[in-house]
Amino acid sequence: MSNQTPKAATPMNENWSPDSWKTKPAQQLPDYPDPAKLQWAEGVIGDMPPLVFAGEARELKQQLATVCAGEAFVLQGGDCAESFSEFGANKIRDTFRVLLQMAIVMTFGGVMPTIKMGRMAGQFAKPRSSDFETQDGVELPSYRGDIINKLEFTEEGRVPDPERMIRAYNQSAATLNLLRAFARGGYADLNEVHRWNLDFVKDSPLSERYEKLADDIDRALTFMKACGITGEKVPTMRETDFFTCHEALLLPYEQAMTRVDSTTGDYYDTSAHFLWIGARTQQLDGAQIEFVRGIKNPIGMKCPPDLDSDTLLRLIDILNPENEAGRLSLISRMGAGQVEDKLSPLVRKVKEEGRNVVWICDPMHGNIEKSASGYKTRRFDNILAEVKGFFNVHKAEGTHPGGVHFEMTGQDVTECIGGARAIKDVDLSSRYHTACDPRLNANQALELAFLVADELKDLHK
Repeated sequence: MSNQTPKAATPMNENWSPDSWKTKPAQQLPDYPDPAKLQWAEGVIGDMPPLVFAGEARELKQQLATVCAGEAFVLQGGDCAESFSEFGANKIRDTFRVLLQMAIVMTFGGVMPTIKMGRMAGQFAKPRSSDFETQDGVELPSYRGDIINKLEFTEEGRVPDPERMIRAYNQSAATLNLLRAFARGGYADLNEVHRWNLDFVKDSPLSERYEKLADDIDRALTFMKACGITGEKVPTMRETDFFTCHEALLLPYEQAMTRVDSTTGDYYDTSAHFLWIGARTQQLDGAQIEFVRGIKNPIGMKCPPDLDSDTLLRLIDILNPENEAGRLSLISRMGAGQVEDKLSPLVRKVKEEGRNVVWICDPMHGNIEKSASGYKTRRFDNILAEVKGFFNVHKAEGTHPGGVHFEMTGQDVTECIGGARAIKDVDLSSRYHTACDPRLNANQALELAFLVADELKDLHK
């Protein structure tokens, strides 16, 4: 893409400070009843060590720049919303494991590196369509994620409590500690990950469809071993880069986690390597946009179906005024039935204007529906259809489909309908564990990875 700098560009940090968001209209923020307690909690978090480091965020930005150049692919995945009650080493391990499995399939299928980002170690806050919810005629404030209030439907539980931010920080630190150990301690060994995939293929109802790719990966790894390329000799065979990401929603927490990098003097939000702005908080003069425009982390922004190209360009110029490759990712979430009609004009306009962005597909948030049994769910076929539509748009426009963004878990949940194992409406109640939106289970996520690999292979035809 072009390195042309937008004419209207302004310095990223002009008239900006970590708290300048407070001068802007804010959406989706809780109304804390005790300002003094909020100030105390912010102070505690402000004195805590960073969760991630500026150098790691810069490394991710450099890797995302290769996606801008069409030389890499992004995989973002993890929980809709992390919870305090379901926290544990096994849960972290299983989600990390499935992301590794998905990445090796996509890497081989796309013949390009896959950048792995987990919706982990910070994805606690959730935007809601309404400030209130009603159960059995009782109306209470909506649940906004464990970092803000409790899921339990009680008047006391739904009161926003700033002390929960401290617990979220501590859980994030523990999660990151384990993720770093997994990424660098041998758990990510390519041969081991491939063995897990072979087990999946063997047990999958679509085994014949996946066996060829699995066999090709197997032969490649066998050849590399014969050439002496093993984990003992080549660290990249047994180690991997793994980055964290979450929505920049709860600004008191994000501000408290913002630090000045001693190397560059720039501000970084050290709560995650990558932060994104959601579809409900992307107002041009809004608080969340104001906050992320000043941090140096790579950032993302969701693109819903009602976003027009002129507004998108104005947002791009606010968030990436220097047109820096790797700085900004646009995460489309259109819905299966309208992805090609709604996404095409945005991709075309951004390309025409020479803006350097990474395009990522979120096929989850535009495909939520209520099942006949009353559960919020998503259909696997709709998720797949949106991914295919995303690839079709980029093929037609001559641009690079840069990645995918899934809400998924390594657990054997029953929250999304369909997939090779054919989860039905009547099955949802058996293992429906999400606190917010339905997630792909481990088998559905891996199945989708093989199908994405097919799309990536078509790019080289």
